This record gives sequence, structure tokens and C-alpha cells, in this order.
Amino acid sequence: MIVSLAENNEDIERLLKKGYALSIDNNHLVVRDIPYLDNNGNLQIGAIVSIVNFINQNKISMRDHQIFFCGSHPHELNGKPISNLGGGATSVHLASKDLVVQRSFSNKPPSGRFNDWFDKIENYVTIISGPAMDKFDANPYTFKVVDENTKSVFKFRDTLTSRAEIGELSAKLEKDTIAIIGLGGTGSYILDFLVKTPVKEIKGFDGDWYHVHNAFRSPGKLNEDELGKRKTEVYKNRYQNFRDNVNIYPNYITCDSDEDLTGVTFAFVCVDSGDSRSEIFDLLVKLKIPFIDVGMGLDKDTGLISGILRCTYFPVESAQSIIDKRLAPLSDIPDDVYKSNIQISELNALNACLAVIKYKQIRGFYLDDNSYFHMLFNVDGVNLVGENGKN
Repeated sequence: MIVSLAENNEDIERLLKKGYALSIDNNHLVVRDIPYLDNNGNLQIGAIVSIVNFINQNKISMRDHQIFFCGSHPHELNGKPISNLGGGATSVHLASKDLVVQRSFSNKPPSGRFNDWFDKIENYVTIISGPAMDKFDANPYTFKVVDENTKSVFKFRDTLTSRAEIGELSAKLEKDTIAIIGLGGTGSYILDFLVKTPVKEIKGFDGDWYHVHNAFRSPGKLNEDELGKRKTEVYKNRYQNFRDNVNIYPNYITCDSDEDLTGVTFAFVCVDSGDSRSEIFDLLVKLKIPFIDVGMGLDKDTGLISGILRCTYFPVESAQSIIDKRLAPLSDIPDDVYKSNIQISELNALNACLAVIKYKQIRGFYLDDNSYFHMLFNVDGVNLVGENGKN
């Protein structure tokens, strides 16, 4: 990876030719083998880490003048801490086990910005390594080749995560295999949101066809040739260039679908049939898979659309007791000619947002003050109420 970057970025090529041990780790440029003096004047080896802005797959730029450092605070020859390094203690999630960021440094050049990567790295090496180079004749020019230690499901670099410095939180999602059962209005938005998370695999299930009305309540650009195809084919094609392990299946989940859910660690149920929901719930409980069920109840009895969005979480240990509360409809009304099936894209998206936020709270990504397992959003009053079982 670093070689291909050097071929397209002259400043990276200059760093490599000078002998710096460069690599890319979780969208950070890493410079290993940086010598420095500790508080006892002993030689230590650290690493410089800096956030990379990927313009495309091959061109990169700097985000700012700051760096992170793997190591303790460097000291001068006289034993005093190097004083012209601002910043403080911090941590950054990196994939390589030998890289542990302990602090950030800030040394802004007089011009306010560095010319390029070469200028930036040389500046910090002079400050950090200068005393060690004088005392021990040490230098960072090891010409070491380090493989990029980034295993990602994404086909593009997740620079959003590195820019926001939330890598350690996103990592909490990496082991999940998610099932999305039903890819209608809300399910399709859940799929769109989860595609952009680093979950290990996404399994989608829906046996229906993609028609014009689906285009009005699902994310993404419509290609006319998608109409009349299976939803599974449409969504697989839509996301295959973005990430790996998005597997969409043209079948429905029933009480006998054990094999379809092999390996699934969390599920989203997005169906509008109470009878189907009941079968799916029984299967998920049997397989001990935690899940979130979503639903919308909208009407226009007053002439304007009103109603409620629902998001209910069923943990493994209490799923059956929550099912018994009948918070989600588990049967269909026979021959219900008055049944309303109003679907509005922004409400489908909001219902999906509630579900994905709840999932991320469960996984420790978002703070969760209330620990609601059941949430209702009232469209009329634009308010949210919840139940956590604590009252």
C-alpha cells in the first residue's frame, strides 16, 4: 500500500527514499523507529502517527499540523522535557498491536501549515529525535518495510472514522453478523445505514420484487433497469462496490429458516405482517439471537397524516417476556379491508435511525442514559417516549 502511495505522492516517495519506516494503519500514516530520550536520558524508540485524508485510493493529503505519538514525552539532553510540543495524553485505535498511542503533539510552523508530508515528518523528527541522535548517534532511517495492518470490509478507506477519531468505538461493531429480515421501506434504510458500519457481514432477506413504489421509500439512486427485478438483486448491485460481505437472499424467513441465520449475532425484523413476525420471533428466540423489531402505524383520519413509529429491542435473556407484553403485533386481522399501509420515506428513515441508534447503544458506541427496550415516536407531537422496565 505505501509503495502505491509513493508512486502517486511525491512527498511520501521522498520519505521512503530517505529511509523512514512508513505504513498505513486505520487511515493513519505511521512512521516507526523514531528514537528519543526518556526522563532518565535512556534511548527509547517510538512512532509518529498522523491522520490521513484520502482524496482517492491513491492520492492523500494532511488534515492538520498535529501528530500522535507512541511513547512517553521526549526529553532534552539536559533531562528536561522538550518544551515546544503542545498537546497532551490521548489514545487512538490502531490495528497494529505494537502501536500504542499515548499522547498528541502540536508544533505549528511559523507559516501556520506544513508544505507537505515530508516537511511535517522532518519537523517533528528534528524536535523529538534530535537529542537522541546527538547522544546515541541514533536515527530513524531504518528503511524498514512494514505491511499495512488494516483489515477492512470497505472498498474505500473509512476516512470518516479516522477524521472523527472514533476508531475505538467503531471497532465494537466489527465482530457482528447482522440479519435484516425484510427490505421494505424501513428495512432498506437500515441496510443503507449498516452498509456504512464496519460490521463483519450483513445478511438481508426479502422475496419481493422492486417496483416503482419501492423507489419512493428507499435510499439511493434509481436506475430504470432495476424496476421489476428482485429487491435482492437491486440492493446487492447497489452496494457491492462500497464494501464486502453484503449478502442478500431472495427468500422469506420462517420458523424453519435455522440455516439461513447461521452465524448471525444480531437481527433487525422489518416486516408488516403480524403472522410472519410471530414466526420470526419464535425462531430468533430459539436461536438465542438478540433482535430489534420496528413498526409504523400511520393514518390520515383527520385529513393529515399522524401516527407512531415503534422500535422494540428483545435481548436474549428477556426476549420471551417482552414478546408476552404484546408490544409488537403478532397476528393479522382476517380480511381487514380497512388496513392502512401508509409509508413515507422520511418516516421510514427515522424508524430505521431509531433502530440503528438503539443497536449501537447496545454495542457501546452511543451513550445510553435511559436503556429503553421499547420506544415510541409520536409524529403528531414530535416526541419520543420509552420503556426501560425500571419504573
